[in-house]
Amino acid sequence: MTAKPILSPRLAYQLTLALTTGLSAHMAGAAPVAEPKLCVFDLQGASGDMFNATKDYALAMQAKGTPLVLKSYVDERVAADDFRTGQCDALLATAFRTRTFNPVTAATDSFGAALILRQGKVDHAAGHEVIRMASQIFNSPGASSYVVQGKYELAGLIDVGAVYAVVRDKRMNTPEAMAGKKILAFDHDKAQAVLIQKAGAQPVNADITNFANKFNNGMADMAAAPAIAFKPLELLKGMGPNGAVSHFPYMIVSYQLIIDRTRFATGFADASRQYWLSHFDEVLARVNKAETDLPASVWMELSPENTPKYAEFLRQTRVELIEQGIYNKQGLKLLKRIRCKLNPADSECTLPTESN
Repeated sequence: MTAKPILSPRLAYQLTLALTTGLSAHMAGAAPVAEPKLCVFDLQGASGDMFNATKDYALAMQAKGTPLVLKSYVDERVAADDFRTGQCDALLATAFRTRTFNPVTAATDSFGAALILRQGKVDHAAGHEVIRMASQIFNSPGASSYVVQGKYELAGLIDVGAVYAVVRDKRMNTPEAMAGKKILAFDHDKAQAVLIQKAGAQPVNADITNFANKFNNGMADMAAAPAIAFKPLELLKGMGPNGAVSHFPYMIVSYQLIIDRTRFATGFADASRQYWLSHFDEVLARVNKAETDLPASVWMELSPENTPKYAEFLRQTRVELIEQGIYNKQGLKLLKRIRCKLNPADSECTLPTESN
């Protein structure tokens, strides 16, 4: 007498399919979670402007079906490490840190990548327009080659302002005048040390949590930051009576939201990027206010002769950083295309660098 199978063929097939599907999902990566954790860097922690802006964002995403759990960090390195090790499902931090996860979109935060000159003068508004246009492209249907890098995806870009040099001596107004000076450089951003050494200056290692204290305590001749950071970090104190803030943007700093795609439902990143793009002008208004709130007496305008020198110095450094593999070629090619669309008369638009 033949024994009856314990499972019917149909049930056995269904069980096998379920096990196979589960194993495949496990091997492919974690499934989307019900309440993904977003880890947010803000120097002022849960009371900071960036974290508060993220609360509004979280409400908008909840309305679209994805409730987020927010966690604030005052140490950007720890936030990035927690994201890397899977303790966070998403990370909101400066592109200096997110470059590891998406070097293409982080190219926005490269020396001179958003710099527009007209008749020897900086067009500050056009610089922010470069970042806006990049964000618009990242929101376009065919942007996956930019925004997706392996399991990571850009889910938002936030322009938080141009980086200005704060110097103890206002005679530091040319690239040549930087020679022999001590200049603060983030130890996790190799590009900064390269630029400083190219100018014949000495990099002083720092990170985002201690660079202001090092400058204010006289350990360096120059620091750099966006205007929104000047007041909370008290950078004008370190400037002293003979210092100034150079009104020349080395770059525009962005916060970038990076997600682990395996932890979010399909379509989340698209909705998230669109949210931040729709709030671009709102954030930019705060950036502009932070700049206009600085006393007029602290600003130092570069001459029409020295401004192009600085721009060329940044361009040459940028090209070298591409060759060294520190900056991303694909991202900078896109940004050059945007700059030349806004300012086709610029001499760089006839050069092959950053175009191939």
